[in-house]
Amino acid sequence: MPIIVQKYGGSSLADAEKVRGVARRIIAAKAKGDDIVVVCSAMGDSTDDLLALSRQVATTPVEREVDLLLSTGEMVSCALLAMALNDMDCTAVSLTGLQAGIQTESLHGKARIADVAPERIEAELEAGKVAVVCGFQGVTKAQEVTTLGRGGSDTTAVALAAALKAERCEIYTDVEGIYTADPRIVPEARKLSEIGYEEMLELASSGAKMQPRSIELGELYDIPILVASTFSDAPGTLIHREVAMEVRNRVRGVASDTNVAKVTVLAVPDKPGIAATFFEQLTDAAVSVDTIVQNTSVEKLSDLSFTVDRTEIAKALAVVEPIAAKVGAGSVTHDAALAKVSVVGTGMQNSPGYASTMFRSLADAGVNIEMISTSEIRITCIVSESQCADAVRALHKAFELDQD
Repeated sequence: MPIIVQKYGGSSLADAEKVRGVARRIIAAKAKGDDIVVVCSAMGDSTDDLLALSRQVATTPVEREVDLLLSTGEMVSCALLAMALNDMDCTAVSLTGLQAGIQTESLHGKARIADVAPERIEAELEAGKVAVVCGFQGVTKAQEVTTLGRGGSDTTAVALAAALKAERCEIYTDVEGIYTADPRIVPEARKLSEIGYEEMLELASSGAKMQPRSIELGELYDIPILVASTFSDAPGTLIHREVAMEVRNRVRGVASDTNVAKVTVLAVPDKPGIAATFFEQLTDAAVSVDTIVQNTSVEKLSDLSFTVDRTEIAKALAVVEPIAAKVGAGSVTHDAALAKVSVVGTGMQNSPGYASTMFRSLADAGVNIEMISTSEIRITCIVSESQCADAVRALHKAFELDQD
């Protein structure tokens, strides 16, 4: 039988009533003749609650123990959903990341999936059961529990779909699909019926609420991903290989992310290898760097700025400040009240006017641009967090995204 992997987010499993609602949806899907594998996030805000609890008992919690603690959130939701399914005469079994065969690298907090051995899941499906798998977690070769970072359950779901050669992966959440902008910021935002992997990856990397690694896996293994609402039967958004030709050469969406901080190292000696020293050690500390800007050297000195997730600013500063002192740079400053706004669309690089339209609309809205970065299908501006919503609304209007 065809295999469908369904993933349910924390808002879909926030309480007992919603868990039973999800169980009914799963039963309806199985009645169509498909084998169903379900991936669960932790219930509601329980991951944040567990993180807060860890900081109440330890000033700097050990990352290994944090991963073990956070993994319990998904275990709770999986066990409850399996109970609900069995209570409704649908045989189900809950599986941890270890039991589901999800092996990861050894980095705690944002490990990457190294391999999936789905034999246990395949055996449960062969026995006629629904397999309910804990998202967001896995184990290393040394049997250490790891977590996959924010949105990691999306990655779990697509990785399982690839390993099981599933027909598709369905991501169920509290919105009805992928929109041209966050509808909470832009009420006029339109839901997209479909979008290609490349454009979706740029949107996700720029703040749209999906794990970028899940899109990468979907594209790599050609797994269609449907994003839809748990709470309605409205058609969602299909993320897949091809999109209609008429949607090319235009902006498809505006993404925003307020989890942004900037680090600036002033008066960096303009010598070969200095930049490499900073970024190699940031890599060793598992700090992901986004936008990077280095100005033109003046008297053999230049300023180096880069952005990181706001949650990693302390770790970044702990790496950068000693290096700056060692190489004879000036002071290190930071700003943790920033955001990034991005416009994404296939063909933008080869068509004139997108950058000028973006910069003019932000200027007219009184939004100051701190940094700029581009890719073939994306233009990103770093702005003040307080101006992020205004920037998104201005860009959505400027590119007429409220119109079909």
